[in-house]
Amino acid sequence: MKRQKRKTTTKRKEAGPSSGQPAAATAPRKKLRSRRDLLQNAGYGVLGLGVFGAGGWYLASSVHASILERDFSRLGNGIPTVVQIHDPQCPQCRDLQREVCKALSELDDAEIQYLVADIRQPEGRAFAAENRVGHVTVLLFDGKGTRRGVMVGQNSSDVLLSEFRNLIRRSASG
Repeated sequence: MKRQKRKTTTKRKEAGPSSGQPAAATAPRKKLRSRRDLLQNAGYGVLGLGVFGAGGWYLASSVHASILERDFSRLGNGIPTVVQIHDPQCPQCRDLQREVCKALSELDDAEIQYLVADIRQPEGRAFAAENRVGHVTVLLFDGKGTRRGVMVGQNSSDVLLSEFRNLIRRSASG
């Protein structure tokens, strides 16, 4: 069987700037959007706004909590207080902070409060010097702001929880 020859089609030359037609005529046309496309993009916008808002809320609450943890004026406000002398670059301090937070999660926030004296900051360094302690230390204060105990070094969350409960009990009785 013989093959049939195909007809060759000639391609039109694109109109260039020298042909006298304006350049805007060669620009690609924008596709008209349908209502479905518009609603789909609006949904993505709402989703993005929700994610952005949640991230902002988390960041704001994290910063607020960090500010409260470093507010030493809260000592002596009637609530027993745990103050950790902390160096953020020290692995032992980070481990101790993890154990302290684990122990505090077993207690009600209204029963006891937690403060951090960061020795990398002037206020934290002054607080540690005033109490004559170094880092990797937990200080226990009653509701009147009187120091009731010092725990130096690593401690498990069970030991810390026991000491925190004793502090709450002593502070409530006297």
